Amino acid sequence: MTGATDGAWSGFRVTARLRLTLSYVLFLLAAGAVSAVCLYAVMRFVPDYPLTAANPRDADLPVASRGEILDAVVQASAVSLVVLALLGSVGGWWLAGRVLRPLAELNAAARAAADGDLARRVGSPGRRRDEFTDLADTFDSMLDRLERDLHGQRRFAANASHELRTPLAVMQAMLDVARADPDDVDVPELLDRLHTTNRRAVELVTALLELAALDRGPLVRTPVVLDVVVEDVIDDVQAEARQHGVEVRADLEPVTVPGDEALLGRLVDNLLRNAVRHNLPTGGWVDVRVVAERRGPVRDVVTLLVSNSGPDVDARALAVAQEPFARDAAPQWRGQESGERSGSTAGRPGLTASHGLGLPLAARIVEAHGGTLRLAPRPGGGVVAAVSLPAHVSQG
Repeated sequence: MTGATDGAWSGFRVTARLRLTLSYVLFLLAAGAVSAVCLYAVMRFVPDYPLTAANPRDADLPVASRGEILDAVVQASAVSLVVLALLGSVGGWWLAGRVLRPLAELNAAARAAADGDLARRVGSPGRRRDEFTDLADTFDSMLDRLERDLHGQRRFAANASHELRTPLAVMQAMLDVARADPDDVDVPELLDRLHTTNRRAVELVTALLELAALDRGPLVRTPVVLDVVVEDVIDDVQAEARQHGVEVRADLEPVTVPGDEALLGRLVDNLLRNAVRHNLPTGGWVDVRVVAERRGPVRDVVTLLVSNSGPDVDARALAVAQEPFARDAAPQWRGQESGERSGSTAGRPGLTASHGLGLPLAARIVEAHGGTLRLAPRPGGGVVAAVSLPAHVSQG
């Protein structure tokens, strides 16, 4: 018997609307009971002797005694409490439903999002601003970001799959040709092309792993002498810069920033190599500056500026260039990148094939360090990359 009773109550759900309704009813009953008790207490002061009419002509009219008056107060109080309970139940149920309606809409949007429909929004047009509209706006903002990130992840995964498949397909094609006619194979050239294509695939996988690592958690920050890191990267880039006929100039202030030294080195390397490769055919230059500036009583900002000569660049193309695999963002770069799919390096001698993750990786590194990266066309041609990094770890 107990099991059957437990089973019957197990499906009963006490909703927020029911709790609010019961709260309204209990409040009304408590208020009515207090009023009745006060009235009864006041009526206790009615004299306890026989009452007579004030007008002698009304002497024959019946006059209620004290006991009868108290009995009438108790009966009226009981009836009023029953009426309050009924009105409180109906009115409380209606009011609770009206108050909780935004939560029902929010719950419906959450269920749709859980089922994969991220396009649905709660919205609160024309409503008076209150806690529910603030919650709805916050929820809509969260859905906007989730939808944007989901589309970005899907696009990134599709592009990554395509980019990873390309070098593998190129290597497979070269091996198939060699196996079909092994006597007519130039082994040194084949090995060189396989090495170049395989290196591109390894660099792509490395960049993907670095991007994924930046999303796993906060950085472990240590003091990094940024000007020394930039000097080391300039030394590494000088050989490629000489191949392209590009002069690298530096003006570095001694500064220290909190961060990851390896990631900051990768950031500077990506920006410098990008500036060297996307430059003029001859007589090009790259200017690197590190400056510290004070923007508040306790917050200093370190700015890394990398500017280069080159052809005119459209601002919209620079915005697109920060998207993963956006290789064709700037028209003047297409000729340099067009030979990648065939395994060659068209354009300037010594040009290294790009996987289109340099700027996106740089942007994520800057974001992970709490800074900003801005790319802007340089008057006269070329690009100016400005990286602003906090010189102190934020306490917020």
